[in-house]
Amino acid sequence: MTDEKIILAIDDMPEVLTTINEILGAEYDVRLVKSAAAAMTMLTAGRVDLILLDIDMPVLSGFDFHEFVRRKPDVTEVPVLFITSITNPDVVHKAKTSGAKGFIAKPFTAEELRLQVSRVLEGG
Repeated sequence: MTDEKIILAIDDMPEVLTTINEILGAEYDVRLVKSAAAAMTMLTAGRVDLILLDIDMPVLSGFDFHEFVRRKPDVTEVPVLFITSITNPDVVHKAKTSGAKGFIAKPFTAEELRLQVSRVLEGG
C-alpha cells in the first residue's frame, strides 16, 4: 500500500495529458483520461486526491463535470484545479468562483503546475 497521491487529469487533448504526466508522474500517481465520461468511471472505481480538469471538452464540459463531482457524496471533497486555454473573462471568473481550488491557464509551465498541485495536495 502506498501513500502516493492520485491525480486524475481530464483533457480531450492527448498532448496536454502527456505534458501533465511528464511533469507530475515522478511524484504522483497520475491517471489520464480524455473525457468526463471516462473520468466518472474512474471516480467510482477508487480514491482520487486531486482532479485536473479542462473546461472546454466535447459532450460534457469541465463545468458540468465539476458540478457532478460536487453533487456526488463520496467525491464531493476531492479538490479540482481547472486547466484551460479559454481566456474569456466571464469563463475565467466562473472557474475562479465555482468552488474549484484554482485555475491554471494553458500553456502552463512545469513550475506553475507543480506549485499549484503542491499547494492543493500538500498545503505548500
